[in-house]
Amino acid sequence: MDRSHITLSDRDEPLLLAWPTQGNAGGFISFEKVTDWRAFVESLAIDARIPEIVRAKYARAQTLYLLGWVDFSVLKAGELAALIALELALMDRYGGQVTKNKRSFAALLKFMVESDGLTDDRIPMVVRCGGTAVGQLIGATYPTLAERRNALAHGDPFDGLPTGGLLELVRDLINYAYRHYLAEATNLSPVPHPATFNDLGADHGEF
Repeated sequence: MDRSHITLSDRDEPLLLAWPTQGNAGGFISFEKVTDWRAFVESLAIDARIPEIVRAKYARAQTLYLLGWVDFSVLKAGELAALIALELALMDRYGGQVTKNKRSFAALLKFMVESDGLTDDRIPMVVRCGGTAVGQLIGATYPTLAERRNALAHGDPFDGLPTGGLLELVRDLINYAYRHYLAEATNLSPVPHPATFNDLGADHGEF
């Protein structure tokens, strides 16, 4: 999605955001210029070969993050949009493998770990910054991603501070869920497309 039509001006004060940094899962990043913030948000796009319906929902989350430059609280709405995009992606990739009456967001997240081989060392953000994320998928760490989605959807989505790294984590999880699909697309394409994530499929020989 092209967001170049969204005109933003530099702020009087930098935007300070809790976000994992190299080697520091509890880091902070600061943006003084809107051009830097825009570049950061755009850098978190999911792979362009993922189905359009998922990309469109995820792009909405990026747009809301971008607008957080003007109103910091809008980032919380961006988090909800990101988690909605993630749920759609997991339903697309795993829905047919989970019993219909158990096909909840929480169940799909757990399926990624227990049945599709997701570990922390296959999540680029965790590899880059340290820490752990898998616990938020399987219920070992609270709040889980499913609980965050429910709180945002059924409560006030503008309450509280943004969750550091959420959009980046969602980006990595969507790319992981589609890694086989992307490998097939690469094999069918005459021109190799650079992956937007680490060598997630190495253990299974996709890449």
